[in-house]
Amino acid sequence: MASIGDFMSRGHKDCDEAFARAEESAGKDWSATEAKFNIFVRSMQQHLAMEEDVLFPAFEEQTGMSGGGPTETMRIEHEQMRRLFDEIQQAVTARDANQYLGLFETLMLLMQQHNLKEESMLYQMMDEVLGAQSADLIGRCNALEPA
Repeated sequence: MASIGDFMSRGHKDCDEAFARAEESAGKDWSATEAKFNIFVRSMQQHLAMEEDVLFPAFEEQTGMSGGGPTETMRIEHEQMRRLFDEIQQAVTARDANQYLGLFETLMLLMQQHNLKEESMLYQMMDEVLGAQSADLIGRCNALEPA
């Protein structure tokens, strides 16, 4: 049985790979760039939904930590990422490679810091608190409709 941490860390890796593909095509073929960016955003939205709709509520219910705990911090960072997705989409529409790559760099830094916090702290806490429920929670994550 996979742990929540292992499952979600693999999700980070998948999103990072989609991110790299979207970044590498910028300014070359805008149709391909847009398609790859959309794949990346869908994978990120799916990952964020797993956390926000399944894992965070289960963790908060079990621990009583909400409204200022670690999950609230992660939700704030998720909203920052979503705003960057919108700004990057505007750069794609404008075919502005400099803006696109600059925003991608900002997003990359945010994602790296965010993922480190989740993987080194929050997912470990979830494994400790929710370990007995991990198979059910992972199943619920996998059952979410694609974003």
